[in-house]
Amino acid sequence: MPGVVLREETTRLLQELLRLNTVNPPGNETQAAELLRSYLEPAGLECELLGRVPERANLVARLRGRGEGPSLLLLSHTDTVIADPNEWSVDPWSGALRDGQVWGRGALDMKHHVAAAAVAIATLAREGFRPAGDLVFAATADEEVGNDFGVSWLCEAHPGALRADYCVNEGGGDRLVIGGQTLYLCTTAEKMSSAFRLVVHGRSGHGSMPSIADNALLKAAHLIGRLDGARDGAKLLPETAHFLEAVLGEVPPAEEVRERLERVSRDLAAMVEPMLGFTVSPTMIEGSARRNVIPGVCEVVCDCRLLPGQTQTEVEAVLRRQLGEGDYELEWLEGTGGTSSEVDGVLWPAIAGFVTAEEPGARLVPVILSGFTDSHYLREAFGTVAYGFFPMRALGPGVAARLVHSADERIPVEDLELGTRFLLHVARRIGT
Repeated sequence: MPGVVLREETTRLLQELLRLNTVNPPGNETQAAELLRSYLEPAGLECELLGRVPERANLVARLRGRGEGPSLLLLSHTDTVIADPNEWSVDPWSGALRDGQVWGRGALDMKHHVAAAAVAIATLAREGFRPAGDLVFAATADEEVGNDFGVSWLCEAHPGALRADYCVNEGGGDRLVIGGQTLYLCTTAEKMSSAFRLVVHGRSGHGSMPSIADNALLKAAHLIGRLDGARDGAKLLPETAHFLEAVLGEVPPAEEVRERLERVSRDLAAMVEPMLGFTVSPTMIEGSARRNVIPGVCEVVCDCRLLPGQTQTEVEAVLRRQLGEGDYELEWLEGTGGTSSEVDGVLWPAIAGFVTAEEPGARLVPVILSGFTDSHYLREAFGTVAYGFFPMRALGPGVAARLVHSADERIPVEDLELGTRFLLHVARRIGT
């Protein structure tokens, strides 16, 4: 399919998807699944709508393979975060095409990927392409909240729907130029989301007589300040070492990495810092429910992200050492994700081949995602080799990061076409 036709078809489908309000909660992703089914079935694809409840369906489309090679899953999600129309310069659900860009909530997270993957698999089906192994496209529900309506539920209730040897998902594709070297970032590992709560104890009292109380909020403020220095020493996982070699030409000792990167770019150092160890960000606090009551208990919730392989036990020891003794309790609220995939097999060279064909001299490098995606469910359930990659060239990484989950989210149609061509390339390469 000529590039201009591919671009137009993907753009139209993305606009239709953006006009569907799938803010989660409540999600209502079935409307997106039905739209995709009506687009894919005329191309000859097998489509299933699978949902824990009728209004939250996941679409799974399949192009049957010859049974002679690995299977590939193109994974995406159709739910989005909320959007406040008062903050936007266009209607967040308009799917407006303006200045060569498609605008709307989900344009970058991640209905652009939904549209591109749908067009890619439909194009191959129309061409009569029969891959060596099954080619599967999944547009799932509930990624943004994770209340077990999407990939987690499918892996348990319908494991055959998503089981695949390889997977391409969200989480990578940014293009960086550092010292004249062009790099495309591919997520091969993700940190564990491991929030914890500090419950700080004091003694309540009347707000007008602070000296007779023991203000738990003030004690919590002291502990929060101490958390700012919680570090366990830099660690160099294989993904980080590969990235540093590409950027610096060598892999320096772990304790020198931050300083070496600062010399190149502060932004680069800030990007790499979460790849060197766990992070802690206090995000929520609750004290007294009344203005005139000094709180006897204060709760602080902290976002904490662990490197793949790190355990809550070892991180808790660092946290308690940093916090010191006190009238508090520390309790973990979750431990989700924290998985990685090896840089081997056929998927990595397939992605790298696309990058070098698009930009001779450009290099594909692995990174650890500071957050996590639904890829971890596939790695844990099936041992799937899952990477995050959707190449972006027209929209710089700094701009994209500021637009995701923010006002005026949009994607250039140039990048939309680039991503569609990428998914076509990978499907053909894996399936031939």
